Amino acid sequence: MGSVDEERPFLEAGLADQAESSVLYTGDGSVDFHGNPVLKQNTGNWKACPFILGNECCERLAYYGIATNLVSYLTKKLHQGNVSAARNVTTWQGTCYLTPLIGAVLADAYWGRYWTIAAFSTIYFIGMCTLTLSASIPALKPAECVGNICPAATPAEYAVFFFGLYLIALGAGGIKPCVSSFGADQFDDTDPKERVKKGTMLDGVLDLAFQLCLWVLLSEVFFSGTPLYRFQRPGGSPITRMCQVAVAAFRKRHLKSPDAMRSLCSALPLLTTALGSYLSSFILTVVTYLTTKGGQVGWIPDNLNKGHLDYFFWLLASLSLLNLLVYTVCASKYKQKKTS
Repeated sequence: MGSVDEERPFLEAGLADQAESSVLYTGDGSVDFHGNPVLKQNTGNWKACPFILGNECCERLAYYGIATNLVSYLTKKLHQGNVSAARNVTTWQGTCYLTPLIGAVLADAYWGRYWTIAAFSTIYFIGMCTLTLSASIPALKPAECVGNICPAATPAEYAVFFFGLYLIALGAGGIKPCVSSFGADQFDDTDPKERVKKGTMLDGVLDLAFQLCLWVLLSEVFFSGTPLYRFQRPGGSPITRMCQVAVAAFRKRHLKSPDAMRSLCSALPLLTTALGSYLSSFILTVVTYLTTKGGQVGWIPDNLNKGHLDYFFWLLASLSLLNLLVYTVCASKYKQKKTS
């Protein structure tokens, strides 16, 4: 058995190799595209982020370009009434906020963020092409109005248009929940310098994304950065944790402690925006049905000057007040945990 003096060089060499390894490789478990440990100097950091932010910029520009003009397109090109157009828009927006739950589960539990963004960006691109074709090819859109006569869209024309529109909603579901997280994955939490950069990236991701130039959606922007990316392996389904929260809230429903309400409220925000959009569509349907009984014009006719849009706005204001009261009650049940 060798002496301590004889073994010291080997120990020092081992410690030196370990220290060098911690400097060269990331310490947060990230890997490269092939699943191997990644070198810090060759991957991640800000050099990988422009590709990710470029993809997000293109997606946001495409989404808001559609959303801001969708009502006008439905009423002027597909010749829908105001109520039908508004209902279709809110339903589509609700779907756009609901599908990120699908993308988040796939990214965290099965595919990882890179492949989720890649797959859903492809779906998004197909949806954009379909939507473009439906608006460009005369056979896929209704004829123009002649005087006061506007031919209605055929079922086939509707099918093509809404197929493309909801492909975009599905594609957005894989991009929205993953882009910021994938950008954060490019910074090593175990490295103090990269940890500071990570916070900067998360704070400025949206502002920076909208300042980037107008790149074509799903061009080589995102995929060309593949060799530079750092990947985190999927870590299990969040559905299990969500179910555990729901079960815990149900079991504690009789307790006076605010824990039960806190647990329930923590599970609701994921669905709040999507359900709010679907609820808006439902309200439009109900209001139209009730106010057009007996052949009446209704509150929201195609000619808004003949209706009572002011009554509808008062209804929305009342619902907003009710929403504020519910929020206040939930907030009063919440007690912030003290941190040392």
